[in-house]
Amino acid sequence: MTRLFNKILIANRGEIACRVIRTARAMGIGTVAVYSDADAHALHVDLADEAVHIGPAPAAQSYLCADKILDIAKRLHVDAIHPGYGFLSENADFAQTCEDAGIVFIGPTADSIRKMGLKDEAKRLMTLAGVPVVPGYLGADQSEAHLNAQAREIGYPVLIKAVAGGGGKGMRRVDNEKDFAASLKGAKREAAGAFGNDHVLIEKYIQKPRHIEVQVFADGRGHGVYLFERDCSLQRRHQKVVEEAPAPGMSPALRRKMGEAAVAAAQTIGYRGAGTVEFIVDVEHGLDGAPFYFMEMNTRLQVEHPVTEMISGEDLVEWQIRVAAGEPLPLDQGDLAIDGHAIEVRLYAEDPSRDFLPATGTLNRYRPPMDEDFTRVDTGVREHDSISVHYDPMIAKIITWGEDREAALHHMAQALSETEIAGLATNLPFLKQVIAHPEFASGNVDTGFIPRHADALLPEAAPASDICLALATLGILAAREDRAFNEAARSNDPFSPWHDPSGWQANLASCECQDYIDGAGTSRSVKITITDQGYRLEIGGQRYDAQIRAHMEEGEIEAEISGQIYRATILVNPEQVQVIFAGNTETLKRLSAKFDPEEDADGPGAITAPMPGKILDILVSDGDFVEKGQALLVLEAMKMEHTLTAPRDGTVSNLSAKTGDQVSDGAVLVTISD
Repeated sequence: MTRLFNKILIANRGEIACRVIRTARAMGIGTVAVYSDADAHALHVDLADEAVHIGPAPAAQSYLCADKILDIAKRLHVDAIHPGYGFLSENADFAQTCEDAGIVFIGPTADSIRKMGLKDEAKRLMTLAGVPVVPGYLGADQSEAHLNAQAREIGYPVLIKAVAGGGGKGMRRVDNEKDFAASLKGAKREAAGAFGNDHVLIEKYIQKPRHIEVQVFADGRGHGVYLFERDCSLQRRHQKVVEEAPAPGMSPALRRKMGEAAVAAAQTIGYRGAGTVEFIVDVEHGLDGAPFYFMEMNTRLQVEHPVTEMISGEDLVEWQIRVAAGEPLPLDQGDLAIDGHAIEVRLYAEDPSRDFLPATGTLNRYRPPMDEDFTRVDTGVREHDSISVHYDPMIAKIITWGEDREAALHHMAQALSETEIAGLATNLPFLKQVIAHPEFASGNVDTGFIPRHADALLPEAAPASDICLALATLGILAAREDRAFNEAARSNDPFSPWHDPSGWQANLASCECQDYIDGAGTSRSVKITITDQGYRLEIGGQRYDAQIRAHMEEGEIEAEISGQIYRATILVNPEQVQVIFAGNTETLKRLSAKFDPEEDADGPGAITAPMPGKILDILVSDGDFVEKGQALLVLEAMKMEHTLTAPRDGTVSNLSAKTGDQVSDGAVLVTISD
């Protein structure tokens, strides 16, 4: 294989940095990683040939510092910079600076990025190129009154969208005029914070849309191809959760029509490299023959590119590197064909039960699926790594392939059941519900799928089973045995009865209780009695004879309960026990004198910050009467806005937060009194 570059720098982090490093290594190219304070021990740092510290954890002081990245590239004599996606990947000024410095930017030209960087300008270009666009307003007048009038003329519902950026930031659906002003204010504020540009456009909201995007590749010499389409309709907060290729129900005629439109869009701007042309397809009357509209073009590799690789057999990162080095496209359109079906899910650190609020914490347990025949995992983290507030909370992408969609779904269900993760809230249970949903299995998916099926996808938490409680208790006992053994080994009297882990007590029966609160908020108790064979556990009036047959490393135990053998992973700490068993993770709070389950169930009067962030807006004042669910304030965290609401009816008191405050996780912001 020809060595196209001696060394490339990856100006990114996480799973995409790891992916680029692995591809470059396979091509015989040296790699340089950059890292912030938060990523000093990250996976991409360990994988790269060289790694250079770039600054503090906030992206604005590290990964977004183009001058620092360029200085490193010059100092280490790199030939090219791969921007990944996000951060500087669609920054035209950075692409131009690289070119001026004689360093290859592995992506499109600065001119192409600028032309597609603003959604309003991109739509004007597409209209001239004959590519259909969604009806809407793209004008320069950004006054509230004018935008309101335009929305009224377009007809509700409408979508407010930031002209810069993406990822659902600066985007609001508005169903009626009375909500327009507040939605506009939020969209503009979020867009200004995320992209430094608060301009928005207004477009007609398609009632039953499917989000279908086409992967294009061009060599900058007029030669372009499309590598088929991906369906990215399953979204929450305008951000993709599940993607698949090809799109379910797509006819060859519609595929060709959309693919040719996407290539025309790329050729209109003299495109080079990988790009994605995103379309909204109105499927109110079915997909076959449905109208489609240009939405935007992402001038970079997409997060969901692996599903395209799985059905095409091509390495898109290798294509990027080869085209950037001046080579022609590896294949012509006629050489490309679809093989099978691929599905990707995004495993996030987030709490679906709290409107998918991002979560932070440590991956105390992280074991992705191991089947390499049909499953691929792209990740940038390892067990015991932390998910911080500074970056996107995605843990991994799990991708499965099958000969058809049914087979790919089967492999995905298996992969998710094999995934073990604990230590923080994730969307793993939610993903399992999505893949198992009969409407998803039938391919009946559009962007309203999640809210339409919310009751099924986000069911009420069920009480923990007796077996789960028994396993949790045996995990505590196993941890106690390990601790007693280690303490005895270190003591001067290892045979002292006080080191006996069986619960021996002078003049007292060997009996105790472990008390929990399960995921449904129910108080549960397990009474433990020591027996000659092991333990007798009493749970809700039922008795179970149990013994610990083996306790292995990292919390794994083998236990026998009422004659049946169980294998599980039990993670124990003073506050909680996490039971990973049969493909599910159950978290049990260990009851303490400080915990009041009744107060917790009703919702506390104090509203606290769910994570570190910045107060953007205060919507109430001291003394205001509020109803349960009413918006109180807006917090910006992990690149998104989060509206905190009243947990119950009451009066606002002790409003301690102010607009602009930086608050820590758990800080009390406002109190609702009776």
